[in-house]
Amino acid sequence: MIPKTGMGTKDFIAPTSFDFRQTRLFRMGSTWGAASYMQIMASELSDKLLAELLEVDAEMTITMHIQTVDQAKAIKTIKGKVSDIDKMKVEEQKKAVRSGYDMDILPPDLVTFSQDAKNLLNDLQSRNERMFLLTFLVVNTAATRRELDNDLFTVSGIMQKYNCLLKRLDFQQEQGLVSSLPLGYNGIEIQRGMTTSSTAIFVPFMTQELRMDGEAIYYGLNALSHNVIMANRKKLKNPNGLYLGVPGSGKSFSGKRELVNVFLATNDRIIILDPMGEYSPLVRQFGKDGLVVEIAPNSPHFINPMDLDLSMDDEVSPISLKCDFILSLMELIVGGKDGLQPVERTIIDRCARMVYRDLLNDPEHAPMPTLQDLYDLLCQQSEPEAKRLATALEIYVSGSLNLFNHKTNVDYKNARVLCFDLKKLGSGLRKIAMHILNDLSNNQVSYNFSCGIATWCYYDEFHVLLQDELTSSYFVTIWKMLRKKGCVPSALTQNVKDLLASRQIENIFENSDFMVLLSQAQGDRQILAKQLGIAYYDDMLLKEAAEESGLCEELFRSFDERPKSFLYSIAMDPYSFSMNHVTPKGSIEQQVYLATYDTIKKLADKGPCVLIGRCADYALKDRDDVINLFITAPLENRIKRVAARNGISENEAKDRIKKTDKSRASYYNYYSAKDWGDAKSYDLCIDSSLLGIDGTVELLKDLIRIKGIK
Repeated sequence: MIPKTGMGTKDFIAPTSFDFRQTRLFRMGSTWGAASYMQIMASELSDKLLAELLEVDAEMTITMHIQTVDQAKAIKTIKGKVSDIDKMKVEEQKKAVRSGYDMDILPPDLVTFSQDAKNLLNDLQSRNERMFLLTFLVVNTAATRRELDNDLFTVSGIMQKYNCLLKRLDFQQEQGLVSSLPLGYNGIEIQRGMTTSSTAIFVPFMTQELRMDGEAIYYGLNALSHNVIMANRKKLKNPNGLYLGVPGSGKSFSGKRELVNVFLATNDRIIILDPMGEYSPLVRQFGKDGLVVEIAPNSPHFINPMDLDLSMDDEVSPISLKCDFILSLMELIVGGKDGLQPVERTIIDRCARMVYRDLLNDPEHAPMPTLQDLYDLLCQQSEPEAKRLATALEIYVSGSLNLFNHKTNVDYKNARVLCFDLKKLGSGLRKIAMHILNDLSNNQVSYNFSCGIATWCYYDEFHVLLQDELTSSYFVTIWKMLRKKGCVPSALTQNVKDLLASRQIENIFENSDFMVLLSQAQGDRQILAKQLGIAYYDDMLLKEAAEESGLCEELFRSFDERPKSFLYSIAMDPYSFSMNHVTPKGSIEQQVYLATYDTIKKLADKGPCVLIGRCADYALKDRDDVINLFITAPLENRIKRVAARNGISENEAKDRIKKTDKSRASYYNYYSAKDWGDAKSYDLCIDSSLLGIDGTVELLKDLIRIKGIK
């Protein structure tokens, strides 16, 4: 029997007590809490602000009260503000005239406010924007006072990154808590006017789920919501896909996982071009449904590159496409800096059409031609260029590389999973083999399409197919056509630089709606560290310093190489507004610098390393085994590199460079008492544009060897 206590459900859920006697804090039972609001200083906000706040590992309630404003009233209010600002401008101009100053010189704040007000008025009148009043409240709770202070540090740092301030609700803690409850009540009369676009930034749905119906394939988990990602590439506008990543990033594994899921979830067929023999063991596990064709000098399997599939649709003539293939194949074989000459192309095209004449006249009984037949026709031509072409082809017909001068003896048309293993081929022959098998896979796709079956194609080491202009042009043609034949092609490559160097890469990207981007190269500065085999510390230095000091990592990122001036500290230090800025250990800024200083010395004691910025030369000034370097380049070169690396415009790159340089110079000059960029402050100053990145690396290696530093 349950005893009657006289208490209901609410009595067990509600805290035992509330204490709002303190100015800036409150207590719920044994739990500490603090109610704050966000003061928006920025004219524009990023949607990353709310995303970062929601990712904070702390007990926190974020509440937004949004109230609409009548459009006519909003426009009238803004017009009144514009008039007030204009009146203030007139008063300032009168003062300037009386004082003998230029009347066009106005206070910067007044100019800024005037422009912002006019832009806002224009948005409301002509851009279909509406006005809203926003109250943004944050209530933090923690078991102890110390945990609460740390959480407030973190939240303040995030807001400061986006030019916002976390300000405590002094003497309004109870009203702030009540306003954060799901009651629809707002007891805080602190509001910020926002337009529709600005308010939309605060919509709390920060993720877009990808879960498609039909024959959807599992691709992983959403990093933010942790929901399953299920995608059906066949439903995309263009199913073509790319897998890009550095070696070891999981590129091949991602391709294999998709391949297995396709095999299990669909009845589609799969074709794999495997230059390194990575897929063969997996395909063999499929039993009778898997077929591995080894292309090697000692292999019993032969593929005839001259095979012609006459069952292709009428949209593109089979013979025309085959002639394009033979032209590109001969360009690979002949080679040369300038490729094939116009006369040579004409001769090859003529012979290619002649070699299929009997087959086209009698498809049922005429034999399929081989490279030998093409060679014989070239020898029969009267032009001297034909003799050159025949001589170049001879090694692949009767020489040591006659691997492809045989009729096809592999029945691959009905294989569910078909893998071409090129591991045992040399680098020169592998390129030709990949090109031949690319044409074969296209024929197989056409055959499967005629049978009503979809095909998934995987091209590993994809960049090899784009190294020659004619072969890349041929592949792009195939790449555009595959979608119409029910094919889902995927290109995998780890040499992204080689890929981007191709003229045809834009066509590949434009015709690919599916892309898997794995870990990419992080920048040129790491090349030195990699070649020397030593540790590299840039952003990782902040993490190390945070772990050593016990302060949160967000603090270090907030104060990382920031300009040092009194005005900047007042404007940009969020912690000075949320709590006591000065502690027994000094300001937060000072604590961060000292922690970074100590961490640099500890990392140097561990062993050889590369340290980027943060006054590392000053911290290690007492050591003899240190080389202080200043690596720079002309502004034009830096702009192009930053723009290309980050995918931004040159104007954006220029602004970013100037802002970063100014910040680093101010930080360095303040803490080291030396001049940033002054040759006297360094052992060596280098213009990296003279030797290039690789050349600069070699120069530094020679310097280290000469100085005898180990």
